[in-house]
Amino acid sequence: MPEPTQFAFFFAAALLLAITPGPGIFYVAARTLAGGRAEGVASSFGTGLGGLVHVLAGGLGVSAIVLASAELFAALKLIGAAYLVWIGLRTIQSARRDAATVLQGGPAAPPVGSRRAFQEGVLVEALNPKTAAFFLAFVPQFVDPAQGPVALQFVVLGFVSVGLNTLADIVVAVAASGIRDGAAARPGLVRRLREASGAAMMALGIGLALAKRPAT
Repeated sequence: MPEPTQFAFFFAAALLLAITPGPGIFYVAARTLAGGRAEGVASSFGTGLGGLVHVLAGGLGVSAIVLASAELFAALKLIGAAYLVWIGLRTIQSARRDAATVLQGGPAAPPVGSRRAFQEGVLVEALNPKTAAFFLAFVPQFVDPAQGPVALQFVVLGFVSVGLNTLADIVVAVAASGIRDGAAARPGLVRRLREASGAAMMALGIGLALAKRPAT
């Protein structure tokens, strides 16, 4: 492990980055607004597991291989981008459909369930090569070869970063749940919030599709 001062710098930087909005946060917010706190928390753990995939892959060197290959990077980013756009579009469509149903006096659509929210959260994060690039660019700055095996330090610091990201996502889920409960009598507001989350995910997906492979 890095020395205490260096670890403190890492922790502060990782915490700041954890609260920066990204695909995971917008997915968690959309999932919570649609299905409630349970789905939001489940999706938070899903994005956390997706992040751990990148950490372990980085520790094993797989991420470096993907980033070094133009074809693999392009394939992964296009799959991830398409998935984000699809999730965003589906979020907008379901928001409008549910709002129209409620206004007509019909029952609200049933939630997708925690298991599906968790699975989608894993894919949202795991299919984002920019997450792999982030870990390979950020974490090694705080790795000290004199303090032990480099791969082990990378994984430990990566786990800390993912833990902070997951905690931030859970906070978003709790906050979005409170907004959802407070706006229960205003389906129009809930619809607009869900549409905004869906649009943000679509924008992030388009941005991911246009992302260039980091220089190696």
